[in-house]
Amino acid sequence: MAAAAKHFDISQLPSLKNGMSVEDEAVKRRKTCRFIEEAGRVLKLPRVAISTAEVFFHRFYAKHSFADHDRFEVAVACIVLSAKTEESPRKLNHVIDECYKLKLGAVQAGRISAGGASAVSTSSTALDPKSQEFSKLKQRILLLERVILHSIGFELSIDHPYKFLVDLIKKLVQKRKVEYINPAPNMSPPQLTAKLSNELVQNAMNLANDSMQTSLCLQFPPKDIAVATVYLAGNFAKVKPATKGADWIEVLGNPDVESLASISLQIIELIVDRKGVNQEAFQKVKNEINRLKERDSGADYGDEKPPAPEGPDAKRLKIE
Repeated sequence: MAAAAKHFDISQLPSLKNGMSVEDEAVKRRKTCRFIEEAGRVLKLPRVAISTAEVFFHRFYAKHSFADHDRFEVAVACIVLSAKTEESPRKLNHVIDECYKLKLGAVQAGRISAGGASAVSTSSTALDPKSQEFSKLKQRILLLERVILHSIGFELSIDHPYKFLVDLIKKLVQKRKVEYINPAPNMSPPQLTAKLSNELVQNAMNLANDSMQTSLCLQFPPKDIAVATVYLAGNFAKVKPATKGADWIEVLGNPDVESLASISLQIIELIVDRKGVNQEAFQKVKNEINRLKERDSGADYGDEKPPAPEGPDAKRLKIE
């Protein structure tokens, strides 16, 4: 079984050192990443550029406190830098204008405060590109872009979980390692195979996108995150190992169980409260994860539940 990676103590994150709670730090990451995703859709950026912007954002705030830099301005700078990195550049004025309107809409809807370093006026819907306010904001974004580059050590080539999860699913399906628990009786084997592959890829892709709203990209390498998304995708699609007596750990290539459990639980905690989510399915997966952890550790809890993690991001973070 693969050994767990060495991790960085989460208490060393600058925002936590400044007195911010683990929960508040996680919420700021999640909300700002949702802002990045919405801005990316408005700007028609490819998904990989959006994800790269989120990784830049997470890495920046692994080195800086949320108290030191306005997170929305940092988000805009991350979007600008990511768009260039992923060969989808957008004009700076256009990015600032669209992001400003998005933030203004959030302020008016009461989702965020109008205060802070980049307070917005609720009396307008856009900034005048010729105004002094726009010019100052533009200069702050350009400066932050340089600060971000230095903060991430000019490491612009980002690996995401997507390729790893697609390759893993292709391997599992082609080698008939997995199958539906209750296959549709009116479908031919080729149709079932195609449906299985498409459903697993779509589910795993969605979960990988969700993971970008958390600090998982700091805690674990993308391949580990990919394995966890495939594991969750299979469970939610009611898929099981095809070999009698085999379990998911064996099918997935014997990944580190502790890492798999941590990643899976953090993703579950992120999406479990969404409307339309099957709560029973989530609980079954959580029970299965706890069973795997017990078996891996050799612990015998009897009728008691194993200790629960203290929070979605109460882990030890890996900082490159």
